[in-house]
Amino acid sequence: MSTALPEYYFRIRENGAAVFRIDTENRQRRIEMDQIAVINIRNGEVKPQGQRVLTEADKTEIARWMETRKDLLARRDIDDIHRTIDHMNLTTQWAQSKATEKQLDEVTDRLLMAMHDLRSVLVRKKSDRIGKG
Repeated sequence: MSTALPEYYFRIRENGAAVFRIDTENRQRRIEMDQIAVINIRNGEVKPQGQRVLTEADKTEIARWMETRKDLLARRDIDDIHRTIDHMNLTTQWAQSKATEKQLDEVTDRLLMAMHDLRSVLVRKKSDRIGKG
């Protein structure tokens, strides 16, 4: 484990993060976390905390973190979709080989509506892409 602490800490929130500057250069050698900003990753907004003015180093590090975070979230999204495909295949196998009539009655209408909705969106999007190409 590294003994050097990062200069910044990002506490993940639902739509972004709270940004803290880390300070260990104090009399007690305690780790102090000074909140400097709040980030909204969806709209790119960075709000300095209180009357604080962010330095260029702060802005650079926040921008770097936001790009890294967006990339991570995008990778997670596509991974979730690949898992969904696996779940759909497993659901097909379950419906064909294991499901009872009662279980099928419980889920069939909801599954059919969800699959119809997904199919409609995918067909429309594919048509749009073909039309542009």
